Amino acid sequence: MLLGALWAALIRIGWNWPVLLPALPLSHGPLMVSGFLGTLIGIERAVALGRRWMYLGPAFSAAGGIALALGAPVGLGALLILLGSLMLLIVFWAILRIEWINYTLIMTLGAVSWFVGNLVWLLGQPLFFVVYWWMAFLILTIAGERLELGRLLRLSRSSLIFIYATIFLILFGALAGMLARPPGVLIYNLGLLGLGIWLLRYDVARRTVRQQGLPRFIALCLLAGYVWLLGSAVLGLANGVQTGGLLYDAYLHGILLGFVFSMIFGHAPIIFPAVLGRAAVYKSWLYLPLILLHFSLLLRLIGDQLFILPLRLWGGLLNALAILLYFAVMLSAIRGTNDEG
Repeated sequence: MLLGALWAALIRIGWNWPVLLPALPLSHGPLMVSGFLGTLIGIERAVALGRRWMYLGPAFSAAGGIALALGAPVGLGALLILLGSLMLLIVFWAILRIEWINYTLIMTLGAVSWFVGNLVWLLGQPLFFVVYWWMAFLILTIAGERLELGRLLRLSRSSLIFIYATIFLILFGALAGMLARPPGVLIYNLGLLGLGIWLLRYDVARRTVRQQGLPRFIALCLLAGYVWLLGSAVLGLANGVQTGGLLYDAYLHGILLGFVFSMIFGHAPIIFPAVLGRAAVYKSWLYLPLILLHFSLLLRLIGDQLFILPLRLWGGLLNALAILLYFAVMLSAIRGTNDEG
């Protein structure tokens, strides 16, 4: 589904390549957010808790993504993905019953956001409404995970109140945006701005970046992602409501590529071996796709903002190559460990 989403993205951005499946280009967003990322998060939780029934969620979301790519009715794909998000919500409710604490609650609110977004999508709302809920799902999931690690820093009461306030603004902005677009988008982006500031100020990555090897690589991924989150929030505040076009592209992909995929690049060396049950060795080659991702995204956003289409076109292509290169290096790292064993 990741490969399908990337191929669809390149067709949508303007590359005149074969359309392997007629429905694929229109499925880019749902494939990337729900088919790939939603399924991945569901699998991660199922592996961590070790309950077989928890694999139903990622099975539903994967089936929904595949159905959309193959040209099934949008309603069917949306329904399957909705069921996947409902199962993830049930999983997080089970987690809350075990440990009701701030970071598990925030990640649960992320799961609620995914469910709400899928529900309004199934009810026929356009994707430019839905995408704010989908982004909230990913952003709050990441924020909860970072807050969990922040326990080591013994965060002050005021810092916790600050992050709670930013999360409230994000959720309230997503809801208000469905009723009154400009005020809702303004509130949403103020929440993103505040969260980006909080992460840069309080995340443990500020300390681990001084280390060497994998801890430093992870920290650089995270800090770069926080900068993109801040920059995207500023773009959202400056450009106002966008429902399509180049400015909309810059805003969305600053968050979904610059922030979310930076988090994936940083967390994958830990999460993928845990999910696959195989060790991995750190390789300095991981810096190459990281640098390529941020350089290409900068090219793309400059092309978007200045309406320079060749920059946007090549930036998009290099975005996809950076992601593919990253997973190739990760595969090599995992296989390399097995060969040594």
